[in-house]
Amino acid sequence: MYVPALKKHLILACHLTGIYDVNRNMTLQNDDFSLVKDWADAIAHLGLQGVLFHNNFSEETCSKYQSKNLIFIKIEHQTIFNPNVFRYLVYRDFLLENTAKIKGIFVTDVSDVVVVQNPFIQPLFMNNPTHIFCGDEPKPLHNEWMQEHSNHLRSKIADYANYEENFKNATLLNCGIIGGNIGVMQTFIEKLANIHQQYNHDNKTAYTGDMGAFNYLIHTQFNDRFFHGSPINSIFKVYQNDRTDCWFRHK
Repeated sequence: MYVPALKKHLILACHLTGIYDVNRNMTLQNDDFSLVKDWADAIAHLGLQGVLFHNNFSEETCSKYQSKNLIFIKIEHQTIFNPNVFRYLVYRDFLLENTAKIKGIFVTDVSDVVVVQNPFIQPLFMNNPTHIFCGDEPKPLHNEWMQEHSNHLRSKIADYANYEENFKNATLLNCGIIGGNIGVMQTFIEKLANIHQQYNHDNKTAYTGDMGAFNYLIHTQFNDRFFHGSPINSIFKVYQNDRTDCWFRHK
């Protein structure tokens, strides 16, 4: 997965199709670039570079849309992991082979997130090189959906219930947007991938565990060094399509 023509700042995403998506309640169609077009166009508009990991784009589609701003990397989905979880294993392996060329990254959802401002030149980003920058939602960590979402991890991780109690009033963080300098992000992504490999590979519930693992890791190991909300992301599920005062819009 070594890529020679990388810029120092990257936005990464995974687009895995042909498998049932429990969050969307549907199976995404193969080789449909329209599903990622807004994400890719926004990156190109700002002169940034995106790396899109995929399992089902055709060679014709990749040839048509690949550019200095968009690199396609084909991967084989390990179906023991749902797509929301498997992406972190992909990012971990990619970073292990390409870290020397990278200075900063964001990993984002691909069908409902677009970059609005170049995050890598923002003073908040540049002045906090050891921090994680992430999305959030206008609700507390303790809510009915997260309680159900976390059932599997709660049964596997010894201190998970204690973390939930300790941070029940904290803002719910959203893993659709995660970024930072390579030093902190490589460590964070490796830890996140390891949580999923160790505790989430046998998850048979209707919930993916990606939000649970993300919030758990942030609060238990990075709680003194992360930023969320404005100006990083728009308000989740408010569909603020005209906002230009944030780094990312998240549906």
